[in-house]
Amino acid sequence: MSPWIYVAIIVVSTVASDLLQSWEMKRQGEVMNFGIGSLLRTLLSKAPLIASVVFLAISFYAFLALLQVSDLSFAVPATALSLVAETILARLLLKERVTAARWAGTALVTVGVYLLAL
Repeated sequence: MSPWIYVAIIVVSTVASDLLQSWEMKRQGEVMNFGIGSLLRTLLSKAPLIASVVFLAISFYAFLALLQVSDLSFAVPATALSLVAETILARLLLKERVTAARWAGTALVTVGVYLLAL
């Protein structure tokens, strides 16, 4: 399988995990009790958090598969595309404020991945 297929799986699942986690935590509010029981009740009663963990597991195993077919020097920079997608979707879906410096960083990451693909 092409390494870029694994990169796509990693990017999509990482972005889905992070967006679901951020969305649910904004809905949930601040966590005041950090006891094991309280954290488990919070996690188990929140479907988006459970989905977030599932997507994170998918991302992890896809990354392991990517490492079997490509070098680490390719895998880590290529999966940085998730940062680009997260920045764009945080602005569009979560209505977060993204500064000019962050947009510039996002552009630099995009250029870096493009150069990696050559």
